[in-house]
Amino acid sequence: MTEPHPSREENPRLDPTDPQEAAYLALHAERASLEEELTLQQQRQRFGNDEQEIASARAAEASLLKDLDRVLTLIRAAEVRRQQPKARRWQ
Repeated sequence: MTEPHPSREENPRLDPTDPQEAAYLALHAERASLEEELTLQQQRQRFGNDEQEIASARAAEASLLKDLDRVLTLIRAAEVRRQQPKARRWQ
């Protein structure tokens, strides 16, 4: 059974020297970083002892979720552009 999203090593179309591909890879790196930070903030909420720390983690989580939504939207747009390179661009 194959993976639905092949990794960078398995995808021959990814060329990190191409500026668009480099930006695409950077978006995925940012997504991974945001997901790691989200996990940390969720753990701080779940296991924190101090109410102020828990509230701070909750606020940080809300901000990170907004950032993650932005990055995922950019990734989806980049994937569409990669699949349909000659598609009409809306400006």
